Amino acid sequence: MLTCFAIRLSRAQPPIQENDVSSLTFHVEANPAPIDANERTRMLADPGFGKLFTDHMAMIRWSDAKGWHDAKITARGPLMLDPATAVLHYAQEIFEGLKAYRLGDGGTALFRPEENARRFRESARRMAMPELPDGLFIGSIEALVKADADWIPELEGGSLYLRPFMFASEVFLGVKPASEYLYLVIASPAGAYFKSGAKAVTIWVSDHYTRAAPGGTGAAKCGGNYAASLVAQAEAIKEGCDQVVFLDAAERRWVEELGGMNLFFVFDDGSIVTPPLGGTILPGITRESIIALAREQGITVREEPYAIDQWEADANSGKLVETFACGTAAVVTPVGQVKSRDGGFTIGSGGPGQVTEALKARLTAIQRGEAPDPHDWVHRFG
Repeated sequence: MLTCFAIRLSRAQPPIQENDVSSLTFHVEANPAPIDANERTRMLADPGFGKLFTDHMAMIRWSDAKGWHDAKITARGPLMLDPATAVLHYAQEIFEGLKAYRLGDGGTALFRPEENARRFRESARRMAMPELPDGLFIGSIEALVKADADWIPELEGGSLYLRPFMFASEVFLGVKPASEYLYLVIASPAGAYFKSGAKAVTIWVSDHYTRAAPGGTGAAKCGGNYAASLVAQAEAIKEGCDQVVFLDAAERRWVEELGGMNLFFVFDDGSIVTPPLGGTILPGITRESIIALAREQGITVREEPYAIDQWEADANSGKLVETFACGTAAVVTPVGQVKSRDGGFTIGSGGPGQVTEALKARLTAIQRGEAPDPHDWVHRFG
């Protein structure tokens, strides 16, 4: 079966590339062998995170000669890559992460997809890649979710995790920006991100590895940043922790972020601190949303440096009462303990705090259409 529809460019920026994409059409090629409905229901009862995938994927090509072209929804399957494909040698690759939610009225929603589109463009610019227009980014996701809407889990907290990504697909050996790229979106039904079931996570302070340095790619969502964090994450797991926290590359003192999440610190006077953006920290969309929600509730939020020694001193004195991490996959996650080679410390009671839980409840209620959305963050469709 072959159908097609034009992408919707509402709530998006004008096309950025030189070719006209406003009339670009997604051709939908149905998967000839989709997962059986009964098997899909069984799988969705306990999807975990990042282990299951839907029947289809979105795909768009880019080249110097044609710009953005050949947009389609097609059966998800392996990619055929030449051994000399540029991404395998020079790592020109970026990605995003966002979720589709089932609403109470039966509709479907994305949370702030225009911000993911903007960050995708900024990552592309930093990695010398073509910038995908916002409307085409959002249109590809809508088209995929419509094709695989039955894969959104019905369980509490369930969602459809979406992974847009782009890589250099030109076949050549040479250090230069590629002249051909492939953009894809895959979807994965998701349950809880952390498997331990703990009410709060324990994190390990890396004293040897850093995530990013000024002038590097810390603010871009590229695979290399995550690859560089894996040895530190493995060290954290070995030490009995759930995640690793990185310090700045210059002084090894200032707290930056976890391997894939931003950090917030809640104090006994009710104020909140989060490390400032400056090129070494990923500008998280959940981070930005938490700041806005806290401030509209009258909470003072300061974006300022926070030192690891101060973190420990404030936790031990009781001045610091809560710490939480946030990101698309894990949403809002309390941090209960911090460990390092020098020892460790507990934050508050070691479990979730009132401010953390209230902000998480407020955010997730908006995301799922269960609370007013004064910021117009929820993108409804379908």
